[in-house]
Amino acid sequence: MASVSPQQVEDKLKEYIDPYLEKDLVTSKAVKDIKINGDKIKVDIALGFPAKGYIPVLTATLKEKIKTLPGVSDVEVNVSCKITAHTVQKGVKMINGVKNIIAIASGKGGVGKSTTAVNLALALSAEGATVGILDADIYGPSQPRMLGVHQQPESKDGKSLEPVMSYHLQSMSIGFLIDEETPMIWRGPMVTQALEQLLNDTQWRDVDYLIVDLPPGTGDTQLTLAQKVPVTGAVIVTTPQDIALLDARKGLKMFEKVEVPVLGIVENMSIHICSKCGHAEHIFGAGGGQRMADQYHIDLLGSLPLDMSICESTDAGKPSVVADPEGKIAQIYRDIARRIAAKLSQKAKDFSAAFPKIVIQNN
Repeated sequence: MASVSPQQVEDKLKEYIDPYLEKDLVTSKAVKDIKINGDKIKVDIALGFPAKGYIPVLTATLKEKIKTLPGVSDVEVNVSCKITAHTVQKGVKMINGVKNIIAIASGKGGVGKSTTAVNLALALSAEGATVGILDADIYGPSQPRMLGVHQQPESKDGKSLEPVMSYHLQSMSIGFLIDEETPMIWRGPMVTQALEQLLNDTQWRDVDYLIVDLPPGTGDTQLTLAQKVPVTGAVIVTTPQDIALLDARKGLKMFEKVEVPVLGIVENMSIHICSKCGHAEHIFGAGGGQRMADQYHIDLLGSLPLDMSICESTDAGKPSVVADPEGKIAQIYRDIARRIAAKLSQKAKDFSAAFPKIVIQNN
């Protein structure tokens, strides 16, 4: 019997549109090798984003597709993930130990941006990435409480800070350096300098994604981040409410002006389901995030319900993704995290780390 050709295998693989890359794996150059030995086929896939929770589904689906080829009895599909650095704004220097920086922003406060930021960081970590989180809100740092850590960061050399570890996340916040109830009565330049120091003077270690939890608005901190920090992409957090969407649009336009790509929108508090009777209600309106996504031709990455457990778990220092890793809320965050990372994986790669640095010495 004539054996199957690599082209036939490719054609079968092309039938599957990856939900995160939004195209087939052949077109997205994820198929690295196809080996055919009689009736046995082995396929190697390399994804550019962490996908631990998705790999079993992907593997099973591809196996089933290839097995439909005539004369094929055994199919082996190996899926690996390799995360690389991607391009940032022109003229901005990369941060040591960090491949990609993702800014989590909102135009206004009270939309659950910090909760979203910490859960997305934990979700990326759960998917297999090395993740850091920087709390860029100098006036109202919330990440120490959300991560359940209240310790001062160590300094091994007296100049730089070691990131504080919590749930496998490398974290840094001004909240680690001051008392929780001490107000920061600082002017703009002091705030931006503090942000730069927290970012540059932290010994980040092989971080695939550094999540930056921005304060709300479009002021000094956001401008500093956009002009001096190598941001790979931004995510806008909003609620369906018109007033929140109005401010979210300002945040989106700010990133557009400084040439930071917006990866998509996360809609918080999209629907409330009564814990007593199960009645579902759109308390803050419906479809606002989708309308904004359609208007600006970007993706709605996902929607999260108005759920008491999200608030309770973050207040207790154990966010949803680690409090109930198999629960519905955690799975939504992990799905959004995969979408964000997959979008980044398709952007131009940054090869600056691969080039040798020339040092001139006078002997």
